[in-house]
Amino acid sequence: MKVLVAGGAGFIGSHLCARLVREGHTVVCLDNLLTGAERNIAPLLATEPTNSSARRFTFVRRDVTEPLDADGLARDLGGFAPEAIFQLASPASPVGYWNYPFETIRVNTIGTTNLLELANQCGARLLTASTSESYGDPLVHPQREDYYGNVNPIGVRACYDESKRLGETITMEYVRRKGVDARIVRIFNTYGPNSQLNDGRMIPNFITRALSHQPLSIHGAGDQTRSICYVDDLVDGLMRALFTPETTGEVFNLGNPEEHSIKEWALRIIALCGSPSELVYEPKREDDPERRRPDITKARTRLGWEPRITPDEGLTRTIAWFRDEMEREGLCLPARAG
Repeated sequence: MKVLVAGGAGFIGSHLCARLVREGHTVVCLDNLLTGAERNIAPLLATEPTNSSARRFTFVRRDVTEPLDADGLARDLGGFAPEAIFQLASPASPVGYWNYPFETIRVNTIGTTNLLELANQCGARLLTASTSESYGDPLVHPQREDYYGNVNPIGVRACYDESKRLGETITMEYVRRKGVDARIVRIFNTYGPNSQLNDGRMIPNFITRALSHQPLSIHGAGDQTRSICYVDDLVDGLMRALFTPETTGEVFNLGNPEEHSIKEWALRIIALCGSPSELVYEPKREDDPERRRPDITKARTRLGWEPRITPDEGLTRTIAWFRDEMEREGLCLPARAG
């Protein structure tokens, strides 16, 4: 199948591209590299033949907020017309969307609209990647897909939260009014290789600081809860959500329902890193959710999906990748324990 992945050079997108290529699909990755990185897809590019007609993976540096015309895309890419589209193009970490608030708003609204128009022109199926941030600081726990959320529309996270919510609205209007074969997934906390070292999210922050033997910052008392899902499991859920029949217009939570406090995650990472790092407590962040845990009953029953990789297994893999990456970047790491 011919698959277009918008945001394919990002953290999740790069893993998705690799999975699609392994399964025999022909993949075009569109990314403007605002928060993505070409190094994430370098292994895919390195294995491609020089003959463009034989390539299974193609990278195009492009901003999806610019118009996407099916004929123009086919002309530029040697007749490529997508049969399936993943919309993963958006900054997703606080560092990303706080640095690029207007770009975040545009890509989740205009960019999503452009990709839905492309799907409509090509008759392609489409998946819009939304977020657990759509639930805001939830008053219902765990969060189900039919919960409308508790979001601050003028808060510091609103450029991300509200633009993702509007992207969901736009997607559903294309389903209802134009018959586009689209669905929505709400992604909960995900971690793994290919994260940015300065990502700003909980797991990358804790790992980089633990590996550097620096204190781990806890915002508030640390009793806020999070559920973390390894990226390979998440990608499997994305694939199932797009390719499972009769999922048009559906919304699925994708995440790991195993819930622990932020303090517990920090202590677990310190132990897995063999680090002497300590915890330091700072003021709580504005609009930081108190509890975050997905109800994945719908994904289990409709998609046959649930996470398979345990947190300790996933964190061990991720720590090894971060250690190698920090060494590659020339960052000075303390001597390894033992």
